[in-house]
Amino acid sequence: MVAAAFIGPGTVTVCSLAGVQFGFTLLWAMVLSIIATIVLQEMAARLGIVHHTGLAGTVKQEIRNPLLKILAVGLILTAIIIGNAAYEAGNISGGVLGLATLIPNAVVIIGEFQFNTLSPVIGIVAFVLLFFGNYKLIERFLIGLVLVMSISFLVTAVLTGPKISEVIKGLFIPRFPEESWLTVVALIGTTVVPYNLFLHASLVKEKWKSKEDLGAARTDTYISIVLGGIVSLAIIICAAAIEQDNISNAADLAKALQPLYGDYATYLLGIGLFAAGITSAITAPLAAAYVANECFGWKAGFRSGRFRSVWISILIIGVVFSSLGFSPIEVIRLAQVANGLLLPVIAGFLLWIMNRKNILGAYSNSTFQNILGSIIMLATIGLGVLSLVKVYNSL
Repeated sequence: MVAAAFIGPGTVTVCSLAGVQFGFTLLWAMVLSIIATIVLQEMAARLGIVHHTGLAGTVKQEIRNPLLKILAVGLILTAIIIGNAAYEAGNISGGVLGLATLIPNAVVIIGEFQFNTLSPVIGIVAFVLLFFGNYKLIERFLIGLVLVMSISFLVTAVLTGPKISEVIKGLFIPRFPEESWLTVVALIGTTVVPYNLFLHASLVKEKWKSKEDLGAARTDTYISIVLGGIVSLAIIICAAAIEQDNISNAADLAKALQPLYGDYATYLLGIGLFAAGITSAITAPLAAAYVANECFGWKAGFRSGRFRSVWISILIIGVVFSSLGFSPIEVIRLAQVANGLLLPVIAGFLLWIMNRKNILGAYSNSTFQNILGSIIMLATIGLGVLSLVKVYNSL
């Protein structure tokens, strides 16, 4: 699930925008995002395996003061609901972006409003798969399509023949071109996905049962994140070869794959975006439901009414915002920015919990891990503040 977040529609879109608008200059932001993801997801996995409780449940358990507990749980719920609702709108918009290559002209104009009929279609598909719980086989098939697209970007990155010196400079020398702040935050938001920290801590214990499995869990996490990060870097490199500034649809994004697939590039990218949108449209509402389950202490099962009410609400919000005629590209980008802005809040809770000796004992954070975590949190706070200032000044 952590790796799937790398190859969602947000990754393809935001990385493509970064490459088209800023060339190789923001590759460093993706490298730092990959490192940050490794650091934070390792903490989430360690918490789940050692303590056998998710992040939200552990925060609720550890705060003794009733008022502070209510504030903390409320903050987590707000962050996850807002973040996942925005992310879900981006997921569905990504699916719409892909499906529109196969079914064009699906927008209905009612008075002054534009309504995209493909958004409810994708929402219904996600609802059916979630409600009946038989989505694993379909999810694997769709992820297979996305992996084909990921391999395609890797091959195309080589075929575009980028200047190695420029790529290396972009990877290791931080630069902030004009108007790049929001894109940097979006790159972080599409890589270090806040809800994945909750999901990872909640679900990792189902695969690994004891503390002795921590090494295997770490290896699994590191490989998944590094491979996903390499694909993200390849998308930026491919997009840097696109000779236009404005990207508004999947056909524009597909120009990054034309060196490999020619006229068929649009269809491949369209199918890949659709697949990425559907798989992510399933996992984001589920993550919100798991967090609500822990925060409210429901002990609800996958098929319970309470559990379903949460993911249904997130799914409906995503469909509504995706249907209202906003540009899918902008919806996806704003969703990633929202993720980037919410990350410091979630990272702060995670760092606090990972230093609780009564929970993790010898498995609590080392000084080095705390330094890395604090740098990540401070960096995301700084970028978030700069982005908000940028948005305020542009109003």
